[in-house]
Amino acid sequence: MVEARPAAADAPAGRGVWSVAALVAAIADSLAARFAACTVVGEISGFTRAASGHCYFSLKDADGQAVLMRCAMFRRAAVLVDFTLAEGQRVEVRGRVAVYEPRGELQFIVEAMRRAGAGTLYEQFLQLKARLGAEGLFDAERKRALPRFARRVGVVTSLAGAALHDVASAMARRAPQVELIVYPSPVQGADAPAALVGAIAVAALRAEVDLLIVCRGGGSLEDLWAFNDERVVRAVAACTLPVICGVGHETDVTLADFAADLRAPTPTAAAELAAPARSDCLATLQAQAAALRHRMQRALDTQRQRVDRASLRLARPADLLRREGQGLAMLSHRLDAALRQASAGAAERERQAGQRLRRAAAVLQAQHHQRLEAIAARLALLDPRQVLARGYAWLSDAQGAAVMSVARLATGQALTATLADGRVSAEVLAVESMPLPQAGESKLPTIARPT
Repeated sequence: MVEARPAAADAPAGRGVWSVAALVAAIADSLAARFAACTVVGEISGFTRAASGHCYFSLKDADGQAVLMRCAMFRRAAVLVDFTLAEGQRVEVRGRVAVYEPRGELQFIVEAMRRAGAGTLYEQFLQLKARLGAEGLFDAERKRALPRFARRVGVVTSLAGAALHDVASAMARRAPQVELIVYPSPVQGADAPAALVGAIAVAALRAEVDLLIVCRGGGSLEDLWAFNDERVVRAVAACTLPVICGVGHETDVTLADFAADLRAPTPTAAAELAAPARSDCLATLQAQAAALRHRMQRALDTQRQRVDRASLRLARPADLLRREGQGLAMLSHRLDAALRQASAGAAERERQAGQRLRRAAAVLQAQHHQRLEAIAARLALLDPRQVLARGYAWLSDAQGAAVMSVARLATGQALTATLADGRVSAEVLAVESMPLPQAGESKLPTIARPT
């Protein structure tokens, strides 16, 4: 707590003229007496955390009024906060109003803090992010690969900002061979979104660069809000050129970062991602040149060895001819031996084939002879003379036709009976019909015996 100081000690008696220190001290005493303990609700803006652990930020009016109040939260109070502080958060802080005497500035010393909602701008940020994300503007499939070796790089930023200087310095240091083309645009304020959209459209229309860097320096959520504007986000997503977005510091995130093909934490990092370092490229080229020279040297050494061996062979052509002659003679001997072996083999195969043919012919002849004997025996059994030899006679009429039925005979008809040893002339004295033989009985025609 700030101690009260007697103002009269520093003020000239009777005149009411204050020194600066006395007036500031008196104001501080008054504020400390009236606002010794109070609670304020607002949105965090311009948050920073010092190496000592102290936190410094501003509280923006939660109702949208253009009013800021500087706040300081010392390390002993910051360690008691149970959540991570970030831009746009709506918080409720408890503490006291004081004056920072070295600059005479009004500030709020925060003793405790708790969440009080996300904040108006931060809520808009989350809602727009969800809506555009649902449309697919942030999908990884839409991201395009950056050209590996860009010759020209476009920069969309303010001419008066430090971001352009950072990008130009990084390019001059790392890749002086890359040409920078600036498409100027304000990056903060009400006119910034439309100007950014126009600059991106001009860069895409001219198509004179290989990729585009959209960047600006750090700031509060309000300062960076132009890069959360829906028009700018859609322009970045629809740009025909690959886009690197490097807005703010490493902890700053905008919707343009999600829509870009690649997000860089800072403008300097965006320049480093846009083109590889010239020294790295030269080192790679030198290594490739050394490897190429090594391979060429090895190829030349191999060819020299081949030439040396060829020259040695050409130096003694007589030896070469002699070796070739020996080779031809060996091949001739091998050919003669192969021909003799092939002829002997063919003769042996021919002899074996002749033997097999003769055996097969003899077997076939024997089989045919047996078949002929069987057929001859069957023919002998079917010879009519064999039947006549058993006492039967063959009857024929006067025309020589065989008599097969009594129906063709008449009494007194002349017949000829052929026997095994001759013929007999006969005459039909009577005709008597007989029943035909039944199944199983002999079906041979009746042969009349001579009278």
